[in-house]
Amino acid sequence: MASGGQPDLFAGGAAPESDAQRLAHLREILHHHAHLYYTLDAPEVPDAQYDAWFQELQRLEAEHPEWLTPDSPTQRVGGAVLNGFASVTHAVPMLSIRTETDVEASGAQAFDARIRKELGLGPEDPPVAYVTELKFDGLAMSLRYNGGVLVQAATRGDGQSGEDVTANVRTIGQIPLRLIGADVPSVLEVRGEVYMARADFDALNTRQAAAGEKTFVNPRNAAAGAVRQLDSGIAAQRPLSFFAYGLGEVQWAGDAPTQHMELLMRLKAWGFPVAEQTAVAHGAAGLVAFHQRIGDAREQLPYDIDGVVYKVNDLALQRTLGFVSREPRWAVAHKYPAQEALTTVVAIDVQVGRTGKLTPVAKLAPVFVGGVTVTNATLHNELEARRKDVRVGDTVVVRRAGDVIPEVVSVQLDKRPEPSEVFTMATHCPVCGSIAVREEGEADHRCTGGLFCSAQRKQAILHFAQRRAVEVEGLGDKLVEQLVDSGAVKTLPDLYRLGFTALATLDRMADKSAHNLLESLEASKQTTLPRFLFGLGIRHVGEATAKELARHFGTLDAIMAASEEDLLQVADVGPIVATSIRTFFEQAHNREVVEQLRACGLQWAEGAPVERAMQNLAGKTFVLTGTFPTLKRDEAKDMLEAAGAKVAGSVSKKTDYVVAGEDAGSKLEKARELGVAVIDEAGMLALLSPLKA
Repeated sequence: MASGGQPDLFAGGAAPESDAQRLAHLREILHHHAHLYYTLDAPEVPDAQYDAWFQELQRLEAEHPEWLTPDSPTQRVGGAVLNGFASVTHAVPMLSIRTETDVEASGAQAFDARIRKELGLGPEDPPVAYVTELKFDGLAMSLRYNGGVLVQAATRGDGQSGEDVTANVRTIGQIPLRLIGADVPSVLEVRGEVYMARADFDALNTRQAAAGEKTFVNPRNAAAGAVRQLDSGIAAQRPLSFFAYGLGEVQWAGDAPTQHMELLMRLKAWGFPVAEQTAVAHGAAGLVAFHQRIGDAREQLPYDIDGVVYKVNDLALQRTLGFVSREPRWAVAHKYPAQEALTTVVAIDVQVGRTGKLTPVAKLAPVFVGGVTVTNATLHNELEARRKDVRVGDTVVVRRAGDVIPEVVSVQLDKRPEPSEVFTMATHCPVCGSIAVREEGEADHRCTGGLFCSAQRKQAILHFAQRRAVEVEGLGDKLVEQLVDSGAVKTLPDLYRLGFTALATLDRMADKSAHNLLESLEASKQTTLPRFLFGLGIRHVGEATAKELARHFGTLDAIMAASEEDLLQVADVGPIVATSIRTFFEQAHNREVVEQLRACGLQWAEGAPVERAMQNLAGKTFVLTGTFPTLKRDEAKDMLEAAGAKVAGSVSKKTDYVVAGEDAGSKLEKARELGVAVIDEAGMLALLSPLKA
């Protein structure tokens, strides 16, 4: 048994071990499971079990410091603080690879043609085999192993010498401290890339911002900064990863590989991660296909790359091709369009989205980035613009990844012109002039003129016409697009002023479709107060809140006249919702739209306020499932909520009744498991009947 009473998967019922045996045994266990966890992403034991073994090893090493070795798993933790980095001379120089600047397919074709010419191959000769790899956007690293144990890690530096960063690299879980297998070379220098995954980078920046510390510009800078930390304890807190892709000095213990792909598979067998996209391609066509495939998937990768690498697979052919100008002839990096570039901010405008969100947008001097010319970049919101401190006239780094909207990454403060002004969000919507508000706890400003603002016109109409609001059947996205773009509808009341002629002139609008829409508009005039309120699109007023407002006040006029104090008396209405409702109805143009809708004939039953205590199902929770004999699900929901009940989407111990119709599924089974009362439509209608004295 391991410490803490956990079973030792490696003990196998053997006799008790001495401390020295146990210590060696624990290291073996931890190396094995670290490889499964970090490199293969296939853990076999819970974290708690790994931690128990790790803590036991720490205790034994503390009791026997003379037994501590550099390859112990405990040496990953970090904590050493260095005065500086020692210089390391590379036994085999870390040379750069030539970059193919033609980002199109012709770049791959040119490389293959060059290789075939160097090798003296003619059209009748078979295609050359290449290994195709990813070009990671990280920090090149050389790892030296003596006798299979990591003894040194060094940066590329100038290619001839780099910096000794061993203490920091030991903290990277994917880098083995001791290699696996009996055929490990006595001396082995592995070349690869230290990088930071995008998700880890985002999480790191979130932690940095929360702690009030500097955030990082991109994953590469974050990875480089972590590797070059003088305090390895800090480096250990930075989430770094590693991929192996080549060798430096090596003294083979047995037969050396003859193919580059074979070499990579040996590295993988010894415990190094190798990118799964690595493949063998044949001829120019194979290179072009790989470049295209990775380019298409680039934004879905969990880490940044800036291109792909082609290497002649046959190692004998690599030696034949040799080097030129300190670059290998047998390899090339084929890049993708740059995703970051420098430009200047010409102006900062504010755009209004379909939902009323106000977004500051930097107007840029045109710059080619990510394969297109960029002239605009989002600043997201005022808080983000302030955090990055973007100002008109600034020189900025702009990033574009795939189809993602370009954004300003950082500002070159040393190039800032004087004077310059801090960006401040406008107090009113730049489109309609309505008040712009930023609610407590939110980052975004929003226009409050949803019914009036032309930027929100299409969204407002679609929301108003949806099934759970006033329900205008047949009024979908494409038709709203046509109505607004043609100028036929500028406000909600314009919908009810449409005539047959105006509709019939629209593209693909047949006479029958026009008649059907007019009939649907006429039918939608008969609605309910909750549906009408919900359809107005007041921020934070969903269906449930609209029903509570209608129940509490009884009439629309009472709701429109209510103060924030009055609104706070409504169930489920808090300060933010109350402020939102009050702000909406204080806008003169919103009240005007409401009055015009009434004038167009929209009407609903109104009455006196209903006290919740008078609702016979107040406080009860129902769940609906299956198909009912006479009622639609929405109708049943409306009836229950009108009686004060809550209608939930799932069954729990807090559910009072499950109303089951035909083809009731898992919700009915769950109700029976929990002992929740199950009734049918008739039973529900009986509960809805006024209680008898």
